[in-house]
Amino acid sequence: MPPRKKAVNPSPSLLASPLPSTSAVERMPVPATPSNLRQRRSQNTTKEPGGKDNVEFNVKLKKNILVNTPSSRIMMKPHVKTSLPAGKNGFLDARADMKDVWTSLPTSLDPRDLVSNLTVIDTARRALENRDFTVGEEVKAEFGIEKHHPIILVPGIVSTGLESWGTEVVARNFFRKRLWGTSTMIRAVLSNKERWVQALSIDPETGLDPPGFKIRAAQGLDAASEFIQGYWIWQKVVENLATVGYDTNSMDLAAYDWRLAYYNLEIRDAYFTRLKNKIEMFHWHNKQKVVLCSHSMKWVESDPIANGFGGGGGSNWVEEHIEAWINVAGSLLGVSKAMTAFLSGEMRDTVELHPAGSWVLEKFFSRRERAKLFRRWPGSSSMWLKGGNRIWGNENHAPDDPEDATDTHGRFFSFRHPGVPPDDKSLSEWTVSPNLTVNEAGPYVLTHTPPSFQRMMESNYSQGFETDVKKLKENGKDHRKIYCLYGHGKETERSYWYMQGEYEEDESRSDAEGDQAYCDASDPSNGCDNSVINRTALDFPLARRHWIDSAVTIKGSSPEVRSGVKFGDGDGTIPVVSLGSMCVKGWKGKTKWNPAGIEVITQEYKHSPEGLDLRGGAQTADHVDILGASPLNSAILKIAGGRGDLVTEQIGSKILEYTERMDWD
Repeated sequence: MPPRKKAVNPSPSLLASPLPSTSAVERMPVPATPSNLRQRRSQNTTKEPGGKDNVEFNVKLKKNILVNTPSSRIMMKPHVKTSLPAGKNGFLDARADMKDVWTSLPTSLDPRDLVSNLTVIDTARRALENRDFTVGEEVKAEFGIEKHHPIILVPGIVSTGLESWGTEVVARNFFRKRLWGTSTMIRAVLSNKERWVQALSIDPETGLDPPGFKIRAAQGLDAASEFIQGYWIWQKVVENLATVGYDTNSMDLAAYDWRLAYYNLEIRDAYFTRLKNKIEMFHWHNKQKVVLCSHSMKWVESDPIANGFGGGGGSNWVEEHIEAWINVAGSLLGVSKAMTAFLSGEMRDTVELHPAGSWVLEKFFSRRERAKLFRRWPGSSSMWLKGGNRIWGNENHAPDDPEDATDTHGRFFSFRHPGVPPDDKSLSEWTVSPNLTVNEAGPYVLTHTPPSFQRMMESNYSQGFETDVKKLKENGKDHRKIYCLYGHGKETERSYWYMQGEYEEDESRSDAEGDQAYCDASDPSNGCDNSVINRTALDFPLARRHWIDSAVTIKGSSPEVRSGVKFGDGDGTIPVVSLGSMCVKGWKGKTKWNPAGIEVITQEYKHSPEGLDLRGGAQTADHVDILGASPLNSAILKIAGGRGDLVTEQIGSKILEYTERMDWD
């Protein structure tokens, strides 16, 4: 900076303040700036002038300060004020030695502090920035993506809104209002919880509507675009598809009543027949094969669509009508927390509540009531763990155990004995039993559920490995592509610590009072007429209270144990074992489960949420929020736009290692 002549009449303005002579400038330390600073934070660990504590002082110096202003009138940190040269009454006194002044200023403006501050600002900006339609605009500009294959979106369990169609007097206030998926649901629960539970429950014997109630799935794109206003589900996907040219003539959402078992979806609602007809109409109208995009489901039932229930599609129907299946965060081998929901009405979300919140929840909607409701939703049983110990591990080890494991996920349920302290030193083979593997946990859950639930599971679901070669070869003419897109890197509940309580009557008799029980006439073998009968003296309760042992939190354990939950890798809801095992191993190449050699592409997305965005931002991989993530939306648009070749294999988790430890033979 060139020297200036000293002003004859100093102005009170800071801009006219006298500057040091050339020699003073040469002696003056160079101010800390991002371009010339190389000093690191480690050199400023003490609270000295120029440290982090002086940022406030540094900012205040940028304001106009009158020449000869006494230092006592300037807001400074105490150690800064004491560091001023003695006798210098005016901080900007023209006579002050500028070397002393500069050394009293902050000596560090760490670039990392500056970058950190800018990062916070940028994060806040991106969190508040509207990202609607941006992915569609980007892929359209970069790759020329436009509407090509028509697409049908298939929502996951609990995603579709449910409407009341009952005309009974008690139901008329909610006629055609959603009892699931809007604020009306909250109002209905608060006004009459028992009536709402009755309406949402499925008849345990018929698997269809309970007497006096009629609930149906909402239809169209709005059925699952949002859950409650402001909490989007499929909305971002719909927006981006619309950006590249899609509308209701080429895009639809196949909403369904997720409470029903798949078989009864066809019996009551003709769901698969209607889905088949929609696919054929889209194929005819758009002159292209259809892409199916599902979220959080085991798989789209192509065989029932083509041939089941008298559909008459023929053996080549899938080949002629389906281009690809996009499997987003699919629960291909089940969900761990589904098992706890059926057993005790709990999951991680409930056991990690604040004690006050847990007390309120228990008083308003107890574990017993929640478990009863879950069991009255046969469709949710599709999330039951599949594959047994061959996939999920045995009592000694599991495929996804950490390398330094002190416990194993193979012990899916571990029961602490009553009275034993919940600390690591007290928990041993003598104080923890039984330890149940997945093979043992399934029957255990069924043993502690009503007979009606057991019959429903037996008639609708299978949890083992299909080994019938003849049956597996029926898929040999299916040549659609499969894309597995899911997240990882977020702690996910994988196995549990449990406690056993006293025995109690199961829910089939729990409403009876005293020594009386209800005799169900729907079973002819009972030989009764729905009357109330007296119980016999030896009619002991067979059900038992269970709850997740939230007292067990073991610091330093591997896998991590917190509030009775053992955590593993996943998307926050589904373990990576379920998300990816079939995609990278079971279906990869020409296997017994993929006799046609269908091409299977897997893309994993690392969970990288933005702290200020409540839904995680553009790089989230959370189970639900991933539907708004940029990488996922980009992949969906490329596949639907006829450029599936741009979606390539991308593995970031340890799923390949896990599958090598599984028993596939």
